[in-house]
Amino acid sequence: MNKLPDKPVVSDTGSVDIERFAHNIARFVEQGGKALAAYLKPREGGTAKIEVPDQLGDAIRTLSQVVEYWVSDPERTVEVQTKLGTAYLELWENTARRMAGEDVPPTTVADPKDKRFSDPEWTTNQFFLFLQQLYLLTVRWSERLVTDAKSLDPHTRQKAEFYVRQIANALSPSNFILTNPELLRETLSSNADNLVRGMAMLAEDIDPFGNFKIRQSDPTMFEVGRNLALTPGKVIFQNELMQLIQYSPSTETVLKTPLLIVPPWINKFYVLDLTPDKSYIKWCVDQGLTVFVISWVNPDERLAEKGFAEYMREGPLTALDIIEQVTGETDVHTAGYCVGGTLLAVTLAYMAATSDKRIKSATFFAAQVDFTHAGDLKVFVDEEQLNALEKRMQDLGYLEGQQMATAFNLLRSNDLIWPYVVNNYLRGKAPFPFDLLYWNSDATRMPAANHSFYLRNCYLNNALTAGRMTVANVLLDLKKVKVPVYNLATREDHIAPAKSVLLGSKYFGGPVRFVLSGSGHIAGVVNPVAKGKYQYWTGPKPSGSNVDTWLKKATEHPGSWWPDWLDWIKKQGDERVWARQPGGGKLTPIEDAPGSYVKVRS
Repeated sequence: MNKLPDKPVVSDTGSVDIERFAHNIARFVEQGGKALAAYLKPREGGTAKIEVPDQLGDAIRTLSQVVEYWVSDPERTVEVQTKLGTAYLELWENTARRMAGEDVPPTTVADPKDKRFSDPEWTTNQFFLFLQQLYLLTVRWSERLVTDAKSLDPHTRQKAEFYVRQIANALSPSNFILTNPELLRETLSSNADNLVRGMAMLAEDIDPFGNFKIRQSDPTMFEVGRNLALTPGKVIFQNELMQLIQYSPSTETVLKTPLLIVPPWINKFYVLDLTPDKSYIKWCVDQGLTVFVISWVNPDERLAEKGFAEYMREGPLTALDIIEQVTGETDVHTAGYCVGGTLLAVTLAYMAATSDKRIKSATFFAAQVDFTHAGDLKVFVDEEQLNALEKRMQDLGYLEGQQMATAFNLLRSNDLIWPYVVNNYLRGKAPFPFDLLYWNSDATRMPAANHSFYLRNCYLNNALTAGRMTVANVLLDLKKVKVPVYNLATREDHIAPAKSVLLGSKYFGGPVRFVLSGSGHIAGVVNPVAKGKYQYWTGPKPSGSNVDTWLKKATEHPGSWWPDWLDWIKKQGDERVWARQPGGGKLTPIEDAPGSYVKVRS
């Protein structure tokens, strides 16, 4: 008698209404057609506002070099084919033995942290276990093709590894209905209602210009100024590039030295002022700091020629002028986040060269000054790709915000792309409302001149730490920056890798306190004290770029790094004065915080 399998192919599907299922499949096709038409119509009519940058050509050229290495030598060709064939034969043999009732361990094992294969049927059902193992074996073989290709230069190898990873992530069996047990169960049990809902959501996520934007959070649940960016304050100054916000005090006295925060212009400043319980800005105000924040404009083609010099002059340098005007203080603490930190470092070097001593200390949140280890964003930066990008920016006058957002999402596509594709468009479920992901999708544009300067001088030529960067006709030297520096890196950062931030510490001329925070580029920075999450490390004087070596002599502390930073700030001077109101009686506030610039959407 034949042995029955331990599990059906998909269990617990419930009863399927064939008529309703067929009807929903027809509706699914209809909705899918609408989504496709919404995507294609602007392109056929020539009204598409922007095309997502096409990396396909670069990926093909890069991967062709990998293939060429293996096929150029018959012996290598046979070797690589044999390895894959042997792995497949072993998988087939082990699967057959398991189907016959033997207890055979898996040929390969998924990472326990890999959420794609968390459903029990990936291990209990022989069909799905076979698919999972086939996928993992193929992916690991593909990765070895790149790592073992000896002829590749470092940049080509990094690009090849990135493209192989993107292809592997896209082709995961978890992304398809028939090869994902959870999706298949849900499709059968709901008579394909999930697919109809998903295609309707897909059509909604394509705008009138044919741009597709994956929703990562429920956009109706949040609004800047309603339930985000609520810390009381006033816009006290504005120009073409920024609004300067001064926050209202919540303490009777404040530290004499005010704080200026320079956020990135690639994203909006309110990542530091999300809901009140997560707001770094509110926490600083509550600790007795007079806080000023730059809110960058969301630029259009009229600001195409605004470069790094203009961002420096009309951003932090102008902000220092205004702060002196309203507070009377010539000493200011500063903090820069991500590319805002890079701009702050440039500003410090410029001020050192011009004998401007208004900055008393500098704090950097996940910011790079040296780009040797800048991570996978360097995949998008070489001469050929930059020329193509600059041509597109020249036509528009700016880089569309969604292009940069897509690049950031690709760095963590298994967290920021494919789970939402599956959840939204195949399961038909609206994403969970999450303020941080709402902010992540609120992308901004970048002026052509500014972005071109940044990519060429930082990512491509690494000019700042090499002493070759000139801004506003001044040659910059970070060694002349003598102010105390608090340099924060985050351990799991994909945008400003910890080893990149660590290496950058050595280029400053003054004392540097290097601190490593748990988690990544956002959660490692926005880590409220009251939450008691993650941890941070303090340790010896930073040197080199090996974070593990530094950690061996470091001390781990539970919770947020914010109090450590505040203690450091107070060591620079703890004199207090009566709290200051926005404008200081010198300037008439323009509007309430968070201002109007931050509300302009791309």
